[in-house]
Amino acid sequence: MTVTQSTAAPAVGTWSRVWRYLLAALIGAVTWAGVVATSDLGETGGGVVIEGVRSVLLLALDPLLGIVALALLPLRHRRPLLVAVVVTALTGVSSAAVGAALFAIVSMSTRRRWRPVVVSGVVWVAVSVLSDALLQYDAAAMDPGPESAWILVGLAVAVYAACVSTGFYIGARRDLLSSLRERAENAEREQALRVTSARESERTRIAREMHDALAHRISLVSLHAGALAYRTDLDREQTAEAATIIQTNAQLALTELRQILGVLRTTAESPGVEPPQPTLASLPALLVDSEEAGVEVTLQSTTLRDDADPDGGLALPGLSESLSRTAFRIIQEGLTNARKHAAGAPVTLSVEREDDRLLLVIRNPCDPASRFAAEASEARGSGDGLMGLRERAELAGGILTHEVDRGGRFVLRASLPWR
Repeated sequence: MTVTQSTAAPAVGTWSRVWRYLLAALIGAVTWAGVVATSDLGETGGGVVIEGVRSVLLLALDPLLGIVALALLPLRHRRPLLVAVVVTALTGVSSAAVGAALFAIVSMSTRRRWRPVVVSGVVWVAVSVLSDALLQYDAAAMDPGPESAWILVGLAVAVYAACVSTGFYIGARRDLLSSLRERAENAEREQALRVTSARESERTRIAREMHDALAHRISLVSLHAGALAYRTDLDREQTAEAATIIQTNAQLALTELRQILGVLRTTAESPGVEPPQPTLASLPALLVDSEEAGVEVTLQSTTLRDDADPDGGLALPGLSESLSRTAFRIIQEGLTNARKHAAGAPVTLSVEREDDRLLLVIRNPCDPASRFAAEASEARGSGDGLMGLRERAELAGGILTHEVDRGGRFVLRASLPWR
């Protein structure tokens, strides 16, 4: 199938060029045959010398010049006006060149420029009159008469106008097809760009959700596992309790991973339901997890209310769900970073509303001499967490900054628009 199409395409392209030359040659041959048939070459009214010259012109030189005119046609793309004028001039002494001249005029007119059309039209009319005078030449009647001359001029103008109109139509149609083809290609490129952008955006969103959801659990597992390796004075009960915490958080991490992968496997034939994302209503559970990991978190807020959420969690009245989810993810990642880089150090969390902004501030000491410093160094991340938080805050229309203050505390600040 592929070989057949590849061999047929060049044949179609070649035929689309050859038929034009064949048509021009056919028109020239018919015109030449008509001139020969209407010429009285056997009569001697004009003299033997004159008739001999006319016979040579019609029977030998005329077809030869017609072939020359056809040979000039391939140059019409580079020099359309020059080829049209030269081939038109050849029609003054060669009726076989008429087909090539008509083809050259149509080709020149496809560019739709009036100056070349006018110049070539003047040459066409002048040559038509001169060639008719040459063919109708008679020693007894050299003047064909004014009426027949005007008729000839009108006929030449009509033929030329038809050729020019045809060329203008072909040129306009080519431009239209080129414009439609360009629009289609642009539409395809834009669609491909939209698909690529949507795919990259979805990948980034999934990667951010996986990082935010799993980093918290994995950090707890790593922290307790490091504590088991570091603390050799724990009794059997304490060791079992730490192992239970590790097992629980590992199972929760696997559950959240399955939920995210389940969303990825969702298709149009088997639609799934994306699990609800945590919001500030889940903040108490997050704080409990941190305290179980040995990190004391102090919540400071005059805005959070425990009676605003019907499920018994904390909520901010009037706060949208998307912004509440973004705030929760920022707090979750901030506490995760605190456990990684300052394990065991107390953390202060502030959640306040100022005017039309929601302000989140997380402070924790940078104490390398912490009792869990050794195992915390094992749990250090790649540094992509703060970058992901900054992107998440910017997507919500806010800003996120971090610094180490004069007291040696690491401070993470986020300012999000209330609406």
